[in-house]
Amino acid sequence: MQIRDRYAPSPTGLQHIGGIRTALFNYLFAKSRGGQFILRLEDTDRTRFDLSFVQNLYDTFEWLGIKWDEGPDVGGPVGPYIQSERFELYKKYAAELIAKDKAYYCFCSAERLDKIREEREKALAEGSSGSHETGYDRHCRGIGAAEAAERVKTGEAYTIRLKIPLGESTKFHDHLLGDIEWKNDDMNPDPVLLKSDGFPTYHLANIVDDHLMGITHVLRAQEWLSSTPLHVIMYAAFGWEHPEYCHLPMVMGQDGKKLSKRHGATSIDEFRRQGYIPEALLNYVALLGASYEEGKDIYTLDELAARFSLDKLNKAPAIFDYKKLEWYNGQYIRMKSDAELAELCLPYAIEAGLFGNAGDTSASGNAPSQGEILSPGEVPSPGKAPSQGEVPSPEQRRIFTAAMPLIKERLVFLHEAAEKLGYLFSEPPVPAAEEFIPKKADLPQAVSLLRQGRDLVKPLAEAADDAGAEAFIKEWAEKNGVKLGDLMMPLRVAITGARVSPPLFGSLRILGADKALARVDRALAAL
Repeated sequence: MQIRDRYAPSPTGLQHIGGIRTALFNYLFAKSRGGQFILRLEDTDRTRFDLSFVQNLYDTFEWLGIKWDEGPDVGGPVGPYIQSERFELYKKYAAELIAKDKAYYCFCSAERLDKIREEREKALAEGSSGSHETGYDRHCRGIGAAEAAERVKTGEAYTIRLKIPLGESTKFHDHLLGDIEWKNDDMNPDPVLLKSDGFPTYHLANIVDDHLMGITHVLRAQEWLSSTPLHVIMYAAFGWEHPEYCHLPMVMGQDGKKLSKRHGATSIDEFRRQGYIPEALLNYVALLGASYEEGKDIYTLDELAARFSLDKLNKAPAIFDYKKLEWYNGQYIRMKSDAELAELCLPYAIEAGLFGNAGDTSASGNAPSQGEILSPGEVPSPGKAPSQGEVPSPEQRRIFTAAMPLIKERLVFLHEAAEKLGYLFSEPPVPAAEEFIPKKADLPQAVSLLRQGRDLVKPLAEAADDAGAEAFIKEWAEKNGVKLGDLMMPLRVAITGARVSPPLFGSLRILGADKALARVDRALAAL
């Protein structure tokens, strides 16, 4: 049997962690078994549908690097893969259930349904004697076929409802949760399959599509578990075999509640804006509720697919740990080459206004007008065309790439590059005098140290590498009886504008001796 599974989102919102985890597990399972992964758009909820959410879905999966074998944009043998283009199929199969006496026409008005619902909810709340059922009262279930057909013929409005077999139980096996049995009388009474406007409900469209598309396995969140008995009944009503089910463990926040915005970013757009790398996000999400190989943390997508197994899924809910995800992001940042990392960071740096005017090829001068540092909800996704005047010149791009080794070990998010490297592209303001003073020293001593450091700028900037620069300045400090840390502190502050900065020796080589000396002289004049 060839495995065929699917991701079937409703385009009524942005793609989020829970949905991506479901899609990823379906993708990995299909690839682990040489099967087919299918995308289907379940767009029957037209009140909340928006084309921008469809575009967001495509953009998200392109960014993540997950490709489906069949879908709306790539086609396939069992299309169309958009439910709104399959309405005639749903009408046909709803009529088939009517003919098999597995469903019936319901002529109840919305007003009557509201009244019944209110009465039943009131009785249940008051704990009165009698029936404690909720929902529909099956009022039209007993209407004869001839009468129902005549009323339909005369144009009376109707819905089509499923006949839930009463007094029975429905059983099915879940790969993760085992054998499950559900009393039919506890289900929503005779749910609607086809609405009065001819639109199918989720349940009808889902079952028909999964059958016609040859879906063999349904991997979905455990919140859908309560719908599964209904789906099993529908498969039986049609005379079809239902697919194998696996209801995935929930994704929770650290507080044990379902992951939501109150815990932090949940939409993939938010993670993109924060400067996460797609491979890091995929690697971490793949571990939410699944295990692969003892003692290994970092996996490529192909490695995950080779190791994925339903038998390695966990029943317990998965806890989403933002700090662990940050660790993964840092690991993937450090695995990038300098050129690759520069390209990833560049859109964020442009948006932050790091490069000033496009024609400015210097690495110093007046500070550019700064944009906002990337943060959730404030900056568009990477790849957006930068506004005119912010594109780096070739020289600025060279400097930006050359500076990657200075910050690679310190980056957690891609957007941090702009803030950490600002001193290379605009002259920082001279800090307050106390910033130059080492511990147990005073201002005159700090000025003296900076004057001594000035004489070392040129040889440090011209050193071939950090090792050569470090050996030179250590030897000088020992010969002159100066503490190395005290010597470097005022020099670092003068050149980078801060006590804490990327490595000073590499910064000097990139800035060059002339620009560095100008900054030291400016600081001395201010002090």
